Amino acid sequence: MHFETISLNELEKHAASKGLLLRIQERRPLKLWSLKLVVAQSVSDKRVKILGEMKAWAYAKKNGLQLDTMRVAPKTPTGIGDLIWAATMAWAIEKTPCRMARLLAISDEDTHHKKLLRYFKQRGFQVTKEIGSNPSDLPFRMIWGGAGTLMAGECKRIHHINCRRWLKNQ
Repeated sequence: MHFETISLNELEKHAASKGLLLRIQERRPLKLWSLKLVVAQSVSDKRVKILGEMKAWAYAKKNGLQLDTMRVAPKTPTGIGDLIWAATMAWAIEKTPCRMARLLAISDEDTHHKKLLRYFKQRGFQVTKEIGSNPSDLPFRMIWGGAGTLMAGECKRIHHINCRRWLKNQ
């Protein structure tokens, strides 16, 4: 399996070989895409433990992928976050016209904000704008629910980085 060409289907199969479930819920309301991606582990025949998730939405433009929520549960196996990023970008590349992704590193506590910036930069994002209290920032604050650092990245680059990280940790 070559990391530059890993499709969403291949990522799902690779995750399954590691005992993980990779599931996507996609909706198409009002010419938008709504995504919820979950990585889980089976704990019994009827129960799963959610290890991490990504929520996002997209509109039909090349810079239309908007990443809203990314969570990884404490004490999860190494690489779960990498798998979530790689699968999210594979979904965007395969299922939408989006080629760029945006997110907001929320600015709540200075130490935490710096960690978020470092984490997102490691995954292929770059700072594009600081969102604060200016009137021109209001639309961004309404979308993401707060102030912070707006970051963007190329879906293919983010996919490449995180596929490599995921495979390295396996």
